[in-house]
Amino acid sequence: MADSKVTSGGTSGGSSHVPWRIIQAAKGASFVVPFFCGFVFFVIIPIVMSFRVVVYAKQKSGLGLGEAKETFVGLANLIKAAQDTTFWVGFGRVALYGIIMVPVTQFLSMVMALLIDSVKAKTAGKFRILLLLPYMTPGVVQTIIWIYLYSPTTSPFRWTGINFFDSNMVWFSMGQMAVWAGLGFNMLIMYGSLQSIPGEVIEAARLDGASEVRIAFSIKVPYMVSSVTFTTLFAVIGTLQLFDQPYFFRSISPQTITKDFTPAMMIYNQAFQVGNINYATALSLLLALVLCIASIGVYALQGKVNKV
Repeated sequence: MADSKVTSGGTSGGSSHVPWRIIQAAKGASFVVPFFCGFVFFVIIPIVMSFRVVVYAKQKSGLGLGEAKETFVGLANLIKAAQDTTFWVGFGRVALYGIIMVPVTQFLSMVMALLIDSVKAKTAGKFRILLLLPYMTPGVVQTIIWIYLYSPTTSPFRWTGINFFDSNMVWFSMGQMAVWAGLGFNMLIMYGSLQSIPGEVIEAARLDGASEVRIAFSIKVPYMVSSVTFTTLFAVIGTLQLFDQPYFFRSISPQTITKDFTPAMMIYNQAFQVGNINYATALSLLLALVLCIASIGVYALQGKVNKV
């Protein structure tokens, strides 16, 4: 059947005809406009501006007693950032942290998604809400909660004698916070992918005598690959931009968490403490490049998993 036609006058006999499918596509595209505007103004424009900022540096003339002026330095800031050992040491910390925490968080999220999928819908709804509450909790409230839980004077675990702010416990403590905050979101995405499995597939497997464990590994887990890739990508990006947890610990244990402990903290320090916006921008672009490479790596790994 030919596409329906509408005219500017509301009838089908006018001179100008707009295909119905084009109108529907335009209506659908209109929902993307707010996101597109936000993406342009808060992502694209700042990135373009950063390329202008990074090629300048504030320098003082003479003996360094005069007023600092912006001078064109070309790629000097980027070269300095790439050779900055402090940045790469901080990156090494978060990379090692991510190698441990991302798989742990993803595994626990998968287990929770599979467990919730195996119970009745009403019960699953209650557990979904409970697990998603940490993700929906504002960052300030999260900080207050963990100050209470970790404080040597108010912690309900103080009887154990463990100092959660000790240098030997700091990574474990930050990992607990990260898992608590990210588990619910990852679980919800994975659980959503499980809902797309046709019921007759599961039923056929049960009729063939497959156990629930076999169904989980042979049917449910393969359906979760795309959602696991999605959540892993966000987890990797979030880990490499680690800031909240170490910044919180620095206020309590500055001798353990330095101002350049992670790349994000180093960028924050250079921009707002030192006041070197140009160099901070160069570090940000370098971090963005690393995140881009890491994202490509995650998708490449997914492609290999799908082929298997």
